[in-house]
Amino acid sequence: MKQLKILICAYACEPGKGSEPGVGWNVVREVSKYHQIWVLTSDCHRQALETELARNSLPNLHVVYLDPLGWIIDWSDEKMGKQWGVYVHYYLWQIGAYFISSSLHKQIGFHVLHHVTYVKYSSPSLISLLPVPFIWGPVGGGESSPKSFWKDFSYRGKTYEILRNLARWIGECDPLVRLTAQQSVLARATTEDTAKRLRQVGTKNVQIYSPLGLSKDEIANLSDSVILDNSSIRFISVGRLLHWKGFHLGLAAFAQANLPNTEYWIVGEGTERKQLEILTQYLNISKQVKFLGNLSREDTWSKIQNCHALVHPSLHESGGLVCLEAMAAGRPVICLDLGGPAVQVTEETGFKIKANTPEQAVSDIAQAMTYLASNPEVRLCMGKAGQKRVKETFSWERKGRQLTQLYQEISTRIHHT
Repeated sequence: MKQLKILICAYACEPGKGSEPGVGWNVVREVSKYHQIWVLTSDCHRQALETELARNSLPNLHVVYLDPLGWIIDWSDEKMGKQWGVYVHYYLWQIGAYFISSSLHKQIGFHVLHHVTYVKYSSPSLISLLPVPFIWGPVGGGESSPKSFWKDFSYRGKTYEILRNLARWIGECDPLVRLTAQQSVLARATTEDTAKRLRQVGTKNVQIYSPLGLSKDEIANLSDSVILDNSSIRFISVGRLLHWKGFHLGLAAFAQANLPNTEYWIVGEGTERKQLEILTQYLNISKQVKFLGNLSREDTWSKIQNCHALVHPSLHESGGLVCLEAMAAGRPVICLDLGGPAVQVTEETGFKIKANTPEQAVSDIAQAMTYLASNPEVRLCMGKAGQKRVKETFSWERKGRQLTQLYQEISTRIHHT
C-alpha cells in the first residue's frame, strides 16, 4: 500500500475526550498508522496533544497549531454568547487554515485533503480551495427539533432554535459554503437530514456516515460490566442539560410509567437543570431522580454500567456518543427516531421512538421503560446485540482502516483521470 500525504482539518482535536475533539483525535491517530498526516488544529488543544504524543509517539503525525490573530478560545463553553463567539473564531480560523495549508501544499504536495471537525455543514472548509481531492466530513447540523416540541421550550430555548435556524440559512447562502460543497469529491453526512441540505448547496456525492466511534480499549473497558440485580431498575440519561437534549421528555415518561423500585439518574450540567429539578417535584418523582452533575468520562461509564438502560431523548443531534457507550456496556438504548442516535441504534439494540408530538413521544418512551423494566431477558438480548454492533461498525480501528482505503481509492481515481 502506497503511503500518502494527507492534510486533515480538525479544529477540535484532543485525546481522551468525547464529542468533536474525540472525533478529531481518533481519526488522525488511526489514519497516521498508515499514512503521513498533517493536522491543522486550534492552539487550545496543544497541551493535551503534546502530552499524549510525548507518552505515545506517532511518527507519521505532524501537528500544526493556528488561531486567528493569536486569539485562543475555549470552544467547549456552553454559554450562548460564548458559543456565538466560537462561531466567529471558527470562521476566521478557516481563513487562516487556507493560507497555511496552501503554503504547506507547495512544500509537501498533498494527495488528499480531509475536513473532519467541526462537523458543521453550514460553515465552509477553505482547504477545499486547494487543487487537491477534498473529502468533506462527516458533517452534521442539518437536524432540527420538530416544531410540535417547541411549545415546551422556554423563551431562551425558542430563541436558541430561531437563531440556530437563522445561522444555518446564512451559512447555506454563503458562497464559500457552496464552493466547499462543489469542490468536495465526497461529502459524508451524519444523518439524512444533513445529506438533503448538502445536496441543496451543491454537493454531488453524499454518503450517510456516523462520525463517532470507540477504541478497542474503550470497548473492552465498557463491556467489562456485570449483569445487574433486577430488584431495583435504574435508568440513566447523560449529556448537557439543555432544552434540545429532551431530558424533560425522559422525566415525564418516567413519571408516566410509574414503576415501583426504580430510579432515574441524570449525569450532566446545564442551563436547564433548575427547571428539570422543578419538573421532578411537579411530577412527584424527586425521590426517585438523582441529578449527579458533571462527572469524568470514566465515572460516567461506571454509572452507565450500574444502570439497566440509557434514555436519550435528544431532539436534534448529529452524534450522540453516549448511545455507543451504553451499547458497548451491554445496555439497551431508548432514543428518539431522530438525528445521529437513530443512525446508531437499531431495533435489535433498543427502541427508536417516533417524534410526532411531545405527548406521543412521552407515552411511547414510558411504554419502552415499562417493557424493559419487566423483561430482563430482553435487556440482556438487546445488550448483547448492542455490543456486537459497536464492535462491528463503530470501532475506531475499523474506521481507520476504512478511511485509509478511501484515501487510496480517491487518490488512485484522481491520478488515473
